[in-house]
Amino acid sequence: MNKLGIFMNFWEKNWDADHAKYIRKAARIGFDVLEFQAQPLLEMTDEKIRSLKALADDVGIELTYSLGLDRAYDVSSLDENIRKGGVKYLQDIIRKIHIGGGTLLSGVSYAGWGTPDNFAGDKRPYLEQSIKSMREIIKVAEECGVTYCVEAVNRFETCLINTAREALDYASEIDSPNIGVLLDTYHMNIEETSIGDAIRLAGDRLTSFHTGENNRTAPGRGHLDWDEIFGALADIGYSGRIVSEPFVMAGGEVGRDIHVYRDLIADPTEEKIDAEAKYLLNFEKEMIQKYSK
Repeated sequence: MNKLGIFMNFWEKNWDADHAKYIRKAARIGFDVLEFQAQPLLEMTDEKIRSLKALADDVGIELTYSLGLDRAYDVSSLDENIRKGGVKYLQDIIRKIHIGGGTLLSGVSYAGWGTPDNFAGDKRPYLEQSIKSMREIIKVAEECGVTYCVEAVNRFETCLINTAREALDYASEIDSPNIGVLLDTYHMNIEETSIGDAIRLAGDRLTSFHTGENNRTAPGRGHLDWDEIFGALADIGYSGRIVSEPFVMAGGEVGRDIHVYRDLIADPTEEKIDAEAKYLLNFEKEMIQKYSK
């Protein structure tokens, strides 16, 4: 059965938080994986990172990491100083992930989050810069045993990789066993003609998978066709991680950055978020069981 996970900022309005608290919470609810933003690792001592890994091991949780790359470290930038700074920044993050025994980094990790300033519609120069950067970054990922997943996200969050086809083409350019593709149902709902066909196109290049509804609520709360989604995952024999990434609370850094301008759960207390997390975990277990072969 696939490992099932949850993103820490389902509960938190700021990107950094009490990671130990949510490692324990994820385990109590029954998840296998907790994912959180990778940037805070750079502010942690190696000892702190190892202690979180030890706690996660004790309670049976795998830690994975994602990021929306700060524009100050845009590895697709046409400014060579910014690009080179971004390469070092991401290499440093990978090394921190390795210290904590992590094996996965994903997200908008191939360009600054958002559209480049003065973008005139031709993305090829930025794509070439990104590919040049990634060929340097991936060497550190290979040394550290970290799989670097490029995530196809919607047009409002990047202009470089919006579809499964573009993610696959990018990964092929890098040509490394440590480059992977991450697809996310929320983004696919915006960009793909067929979510099922996009999953089948990714095939064995699909290294991680994010779930979220059309409006970023928990799976099963919106109008996405989850039979199509889990049926397609079964078609390709996907056995990797499935990490749910709902964002349901307005306010804070997360509400601002994800553009959540109203609470999507009425009176979202921690107890209500916990209950919703239990619901989505059971929902996904039932869908996997339904399409198990």
